[in-house]
Amino acid sequence: MRKALLPILVIVCSTMLLVRLFYLQIIDDSFKVKSENNAIKIKTEYPERGYVYDRNGKLLIANQRSYDIMVVPRNIKDFDTLAFCSLLNITKQEFDKKLNKAIIWSPRLPSIFIPQLTKVEYAAIQEKMFRFKGFYIQKRALRHYNTDAGANVFGYITEVNENTIQKNPYYKSGDLIGLQGIEQTYEEVLRGKKGVRYVQRDRYNREIGPYKEGIFDTIAVQGKDITITIDIELQKYGEELMKGKRGGIVAIEPETGEILALVTAPSYDPALLVGRNRSKNFTKLYNDSISKPLFDRGLLAQYVPGSTFKIMTALVGLQEEVIDEHTSFYCRHGFFYGRGAFMGCHDVGHNALIDAITKSCNTYFGNVYKRIIDKNKDAAQSMDVWSNHMKSAGFGAFLGYDLPTGRKGHIPDASFYNRYYPKGSWGSTTTISNAIGQGEVLATPIQIANMMVMVANRGYYYTPHIIKKIQGDTIPVKYTTKHVTTIDKKHFEPVIEGLLQVFQRGTAAHLQVDSLAICGKTGTAENFAKINGVRTQLTDHSIFAAFAPKDNPKIAIAVFVENGYYGARIAGPIATLMIERYVKGQVKRKTMEQRMMEYSLETEYAKYISGQPFQINR
Repeated sequence: MRKALLPILVIVCSTMLLVRLFYLQIIDDSFKVKSENNAIKIKTEYPERGYVYDRNGKLLIANQRSYDIMVVPRNIKDFDTLAFCSLLNITKQEFDKKLNKAIIWSPRLPSIFIPQLTKVEYAAIQEKMFRFKGFYIQKRALRHYNTDAGANVFGYITEVNENTIQKNPYYKSGDLIGLQGIEQTYEEVLRGKKGVRYVQRDRYNREIGPYKEGIFDTIAVQGKDITITIDIELQKYGEELMKGKRGGIVAIEPETGEILALVTAPSYDPALLVGRNRSKNFTKLYNDSISKPLFDRGLLAQYVPGSTFKIMTALVGLQEEVIDEHTSFYCRHGFFYGRGAFMGCHDVGHNALIDAITKSCNTYFGNVYKRIIDKNKDAAQSMDVWSNHMKSAGFGAFLGYDLPTGRKGHIPDASFYNRYYPKGSWGSTTTISNAIGQGEVLATPIQIANMMVMVANRGYYYTPHIIKKIQGDTIPVKYTTKHVTTIDKKHFEPVIEGLLQVFQRGTAAHLQVDSLAICGKTGTAENFAKINGVRTQLTDHSIFAAFAPKDNPKIAIAVFVENGYYGARIAGPIATLMIERYVKGQVKRKTMEQRMMEYSLETEYAKYISGQPFQINR
């Protein structure tokens, strides 16, 4: 048997090699196609990207026909270069630069020479292209926007770079790819699948028909349509209210975690990043380091949350049983703590939980926080307990939403303070500013909006997300999975009552909406910046967080207005106008609406640019 083993192996291996050679030479023509490359022209068929609709079925993003000038460097023949440059409205230097780039990519393969010609430009040159051997026109679909709002939500389409090409074999030089927003997150869904046509050429390089009657051709498959959670009318309304201001608005549906509006200000018209001027417009937006229109403040800006954070201080105090809803503290325009340190407050008198929320009493929440941290002899243990409660509500994390940008904010823990106080000389009084959303706490607008979702739902939330439907598919299960916090449900009712009273008789009493029970909290965050090397106090940030209606809530919202001063001054009116517009379908407070749309903070921002200190009018 051993003697026969070697001959058997030789026979089997020889047979396999013969079968493979027969398949490659007789049956499989793919290598023949490559070997006949000189006589075959490969044309890529680009699919249309999927359409995008808002939550109410309004078409937001479609496609428009565009045309690319392609070049195959090896096929270029002598021609009038200056006439060609004049036809395409480019300089000789630009021509040389583009051609060199194409040669480096491949002398034999086509690459984009000039992208995204409009229909008018195409009509002007199509009949003259025959003069310029090696160049031809390729049809392409570009984005067409049916709205001038939501640029930060949509993202944009751009040409792939070399790094992307190396990482992903799907993309070739000149291909387009989605960046930022839903265009990036859902790129594989929206882009579709490219097709390929093999075209036979004669010895004069003229096209004579499909190769092998098109048996190797593949059809381009259009991208899938998607429906996003954004209400485009609410989004546009928010952007109008934020004109002349800097900041962000995030509105979420508590029942589902669907993002209703994601406003950043200032913003830009998404159509600016389409067509031949895309690169020039993008450079201008990118280099605007003052207004930062490409900086999504709703997801990226990390603000001190101010008094809106008192909601969390109250909930943790109840959960840790250091207070109940009847526990009260006496306020004398603030209170002393530690070694003669003083936390100021605008209030005076005895306050229990509901009144403390209504009046936003610093004394009350400072004492609650002190009790939380002093509950255990080891402040580090208590700090970690406090920190874990905060993180269970989504603070200090990216939240897992389906947009490609964001920041975590900051929730300190014991290890954080141990690094700054290595001898352990810290405790409740050292960190007491955390009680009122100052200190080391940082939050993004979407985290504050998510906090209001959690309160509205009495202790849970769904991962905020912007996808509602995908054609022929389902959305990821993580967006329908409930996240339960560490705060028991029973503790939410007194806090919610306090938030309701904020509108009934508290800091937002002048912002009531007829027949609508809104629960909310004002916030004013101190704001410092270095001007000419000196730490200077600027006008405070205006913050407001709310949900409505009180029972069966439809919307939760957070509004941040940079340098807008106290919460009820600018952020509060904007938040309640947004709520009124969404819940009631119309706004009756026309005077307030007009005032907010016309109110501009550009004068204050100009002072910051010039290095002049702000005048804070108390």
